[in-house]
Amino acid sequence: MSHITFITGGARSGKSRFAQELAEQRSEHPVYLATARVWDDDFRKRIERHQNDRGPHWINIEEEKQLSSTPVDGKTVLLDCVTLWLTNIFFDNGFDMEKSLAEAKAEWGRFAAKEMDLIVVSNELGMGIHPVEESARKFADLQGWINQHIAAMADEVYLMVSGIPVKIKKQ
Repeated sequence: MSHITFITGGARSGKSRFAQELAEQRSEHPVYLATARVWDDDFRKRIERHQNDRGPHWINIEEEKQLSSTPVDGKTVLLDCVTLWLTNIFFDNGFDMEKSLAEAKAEWGRFAAKEMDLIVVSNELGMGIHPVEESARKFADLQGWINQHIAAMADEVYLMVSGIPVKIKKQ
């Protein structure tokens, strides 16, 4: 079973930077498990910025949905991020919340069963404005349920606030 450190917070709260620092403290060659799907040019630029933030000592793996298929046993792994992974599942399931939740929980269970030091980045969507569109409301609910699911399994949980990590769970 994995040792799980879960890091959540709002957009631009410092989640990825903090997660990268933790991973680099724990391993000389951490794995960066990227879940982003390139949706447009802006997203491509965001991905490139994240890639440039990491040095050559990182092992990069890109996987949009099948996290359990990755060769990460025995490694320190930074999964960035749950929100993009969940977006891919939700989109591919035609915005079906129940189907997406079941798929995400099943895949998470297979992935978390691996033996690794796992650092997970996610977004805390429920602290923002209430979305107007139905699909956005469903996704915010889905994200909240998956965050709760992962945080319940996690050994430590951090909430990032303005670049400051606040530890909210330690086992």
